[in-house]
Amino acid sequence: MTLTLEAANTMISAAFAKAREEGMKPLGISILDAGGHLIAFQREDGASFLRLGISQAKAWTALALQMPSRAYADMAKERPQFAGSLDGISEGKMAASAGGLLIEKDGQTLGAIGVSGDLPDNDEIAAKAGLLAALF
Repeated sequence: MTLTLEAANTMISAAFAKAREEGMKPLGISILDAGGHLIAFQREDGASFLRLGISQAKAWTALALQMPSRAYADMAKERPQFAGSLDGISEGKMAASAGGLLIEKDGQTLGAIGVSGDLPDNDEIAAKAGLLAALF
């Protein structure tokens, strides 16, 4: 199974809806396929142009490490030298912040979603809402 543009757009729409429901700041949301390639990105009006890079990095981190970007943030606090080496190896693509989650179906990783724009906990809430909408 592969991740489709339709599914990516469904996740983005649901994440934006959750953000508006919760009164979050304007978000940027990236969806990557299993190979780390960008499938879709949308940025709400008022969101910084940096949201593309940050949301993509959160998704890339989850995908590269096969764990939520929050787990990498926790690991970076406990093992800063290791996290620093991963940042160098990845050419600066790692994001030690919540908001990046794997997109999985039947035990297979299809890609990742990354959300940026509010506090990391809120970014993760929006990302989870996106996953739920696509039934992943």
